[in-house]
Amino acid sequence: MRKLVILMLCTFLMVMAAGCGKSEVAKPAANENSKPATLRVGVIPNQAPDKIKAQYEPFRKYLQETLNMPVELFVATDYAGVVEAMANDKLDLAYFGGLTYVQAKQKAKIHPIVTEVDQETGTTEYYSLIIAPSNSELKEVKDIKGKVFAFGDISSTSGSLYPRFMLDKAGIKVPDDLKNVVYSGGHDATAQAVQNGTVDAGGIEGRILAKLIAKGTVDGSKIKVLEKHLVEGYPWVVRDALDKDLEGKIVQAFLGMKDPVLLDLMRAKAFAKVSAENYVEADREAHRLGLVNPKK
Repeated sequence: MRKLVILMLCTFLMVMAAGCGKSEVAKPAANENSKPATLRVGVIPNQAPDKIKAQYEPFRKYLQETLNMPVELFVATDYAGVVEAMANDKLDLAYFGGLTYVQAKQKAKIHPIVTEVDQETGTTEYYSLIIAPSNSELKEVKDIKGKVFAFGDISSTSGSLYPRFMLDKAGIKVPDDLKNVVYSGGHDATAQAVQNGTVDAGGIEGRILAKLIAKGTVDGSKIKVLEKHLVEGYPWVVRDALDKDLEGKIVQAFLGMKDPVLLDLMRAKAFAKVSAENYVEADREAHRLGLVNPKK
């Protein structure tokens, strides 16, 4: 009887061990390359989210056809939503600003692959602007001290990080040296606030302002530029664990984009490869100006 009990116990332990072994094998390693059945693509809402989704629908179709796999597009209501989606492995590819990328890489294992060649500069850099109403008494950035200033989304590179950088360079600390700070949520809203005189000045992406003026949404004669600064282009970012073969195909899909209509929709002259090295300045200034949590 004792031998029978021991035999049954040993058998039970062996079955349990085998079951645990199967469970561990079935669970993929954290650093294992993965190839999703559907490519999940996220885009930051640098303008109204519904406009962004419509703008990138032709790109979604292009990517789906080029990669020969389903592609889903996700646009959050704010920048933080896209960061959280990537951090929670709900996205495979995302279009971030430089600051959003810096914030996201603190939470997720990601790396940049490409950015657009800007239509205005002909390089991978574009302009962040500080603007004011054209009839304003403001002449230089230093004159903004004690005034009302509008940023876009707090996580925007050209609507938050670099306007702070330019204000800081002029000796203005945010928010202490300003009468009030407004977060408009998007570049289009900032342009309207400045044009209407709701705020004294604001930070905005230059190419978005140019497009708003071209569309007639904003009256260019009512806005003046006080200062501008070159910024490295928005990086397209992938998860480190994404299948390397698929990553290579995604890169080639960008580099091989030739349709002028699609490129115009993507605000690009072409695309170029980038790496983490391209965003060292954004990383440094974001930490210095307190727009990311200190590294632990």
